[in-house]
Amino acid sequence: MEITWYGHSCFRLTERNMATVVTDPYDNASIGYFPLKLKADIVTISHDAPGHNNSDAVKGMSHVISGPGEFEIGGVFITGVQTDGGGAGKKTKEQTRNTLYVFDYDGLTVAHLGDLKQLPPQTEVEALGTVNVALVPVGGGGGLNAAKAAEVISLLEPNIVIPMHFATPDVRVSLESLNKFIKEMGLSKPETQPSLKVTRSSLPEETHVVVLDYQRE
Repeated sequence: MEITWYGHSCFRLTERNMATVVTDPYDNASIGYFPLKLKADIVTISHDAPGHNNSDAVKGMSHVISGPGEFEIGGVFITGVQTDGGGAGKKTKEQTRNTLYVFDYDGLTVAHLGDLKQLPPQTEVEALGTVNVALVPVGGGGGLNAAKAAEVISLLEPNIVIPMHFATPDVRVSLESLNKFIKEMGLSKPETQPSLKVTRSSLPEETHVVVLDYQRE
């Protein structure tokens, strides 16, 4: 399958003869980056905010998923797990709710953590199952900061981590740089690539961080 990043928390997942997914399409007028010109069968929305819910920017879609549940569409099995958006303390009705999604493409699983803010409890981790590729917010703002992102990665133990939701030259939201996360993971500055092509047989045994360049179209 191929995973392409379009900035912020927006990715496109494609696999031959299976449904195409776009995650968290943003409103570029609010967030920055470039106007999205994407086509997909399925759009998933982690939570209702301009950086994550602009499904109108995606053409050709037949399904919009914006909450927890189990779905099978176009050969792709999708599991949505709801998490609390707020920090510790009493839950309020005003707290943002976040939905994590796991996409199972014929046994290759990709988890999009949305705007996860805190370490998920063990029950939510178990609900995600085995995660081969984790798309993880690392730049704070509404999502995990670098240190918490590293903790979540150690919980999930994915084969591949792709960071998202961090400061770039084209984002207007105040976020931390990718460098903090790279240092937290004990890595040297990684090379970037335009997309990730991955199969079950190509998965590394140890967790590997892949940094993508965001694409313009």
